[in-house]
This record gives sequence, C-alpha cells and structure tokens, in this order.
Amino acid sequence: MTDIAKTEALIRADKWRMDCLAVVKTLSLPDWLLVAGFVRNLIWDHLHGKTKATPLNDVDVAFFDPSDLAPAMEQDIESILRSMRPEVCWQVRNQARMHLRNGHPPYRNTTDAISYYPEQATCVGVRLSAPNEVEVVAPLGLEHNWKLSIAPNPKANYANSVFMARMKSKRWLETWPALEVADHYGI
Repeated sequence: MTDIAKTEALIRADKWRMDCLAVVKTLSLPDWLLVAGFVRNLIWDHLHGKTKATPLNDVDVAFFDPSDLAPAMEQDIESILRSMRPEVCWQVRNQARMHLRNGHPPYRNTTDAISYYPEQATCVGVRLSAPNEVEVVAPLGLEHNWKLSIAPNPKANYANSVFMARMKSKRWLETWPALEVADHYGI
C-alpha cells in the first residue's frame, strides 16, 4: 500500500476529520485543502499507536483565490465555518496572498503554496473531491510523515531558528517521542 493510500485510509476512518472535510466542501472554495497538522498529526498519532487523536490547535483551511486578496474574506469564511461547527477552531488563509507575508515568489495554486511550509512533513493537505472521495495532496511526498522524520523544508528557505521555534512551541517531541529530527540540529 502506498503512503497516499495509507493516508487516505486513515482520513476515511476518522469520522471527525471526514466531517470537517464535508463541512468545508459545502463552501465550494476554489482549490481548497485542509492542511498541515490536520493530516500530519493523524499519521504521527497512528504510528505512535494512539487510540485518541492529539487535539489540534486549529484546523487550517487553505484555498486559492487571486480575485479577492482581502483578509476580511478569510474572516467571513471563518465565521461561516464557526456557525456550522462552532467546536472547531478554524483558521482560513487565501494562499494567493500568503507569499507576501512569507517572502516567497507568488504561489501558483494551493499545492504550490503548501510546498513552501516550514517543515517537509507539514507540506500536506487533503480535500473531498467527491462525496467521501478523499484526495491527498503532498507536493513533497509523504515519506517524512510515515518515517516519523521531521526536518526543515529546504525549498521554503526559512531560518533554522523558525524550524526550532516551531518544533519547541508545538511540543512535537513531547507529543510524538519517536520522531527523528534532522541530525544537524543536535536534538
């Protein structure tokens, strides 16, 4: 079974994640994905044998709409999602404008945008392409996720301190102790 197929199966078996996907699908956002920890954490939990999902700080909704770059649109979408599922902390970002904040060249689409996330294992997203048809998008592959490897994304070109700060603030090594960090970080 491929990493993509294993990830799709994990998502389909997770009722809460499938519900989140179904809710976002109803909005018909252009080129949307639920990204980062929504997928990454599920894989890591599975590989650590956790029977209860590690809580997410938020559910990251990424989409791509170059016709409206106003942050107010993102807030409006968050409000709609909160009205549909108030127990979920939604964070919505239009990837058509995020290159400005991140100091990257303009992104071509959502897949391109997530390929610049700080860690390779975070460069992953998922959407429903049809009812109950899970589509995993992993521009850098899923090998890091399934090998419990955490390393900075060389394509993103963030300072090493960004990687270290994120790893520490998110408590990844405490939550998933079998994670292996890139050797040159001396952790």
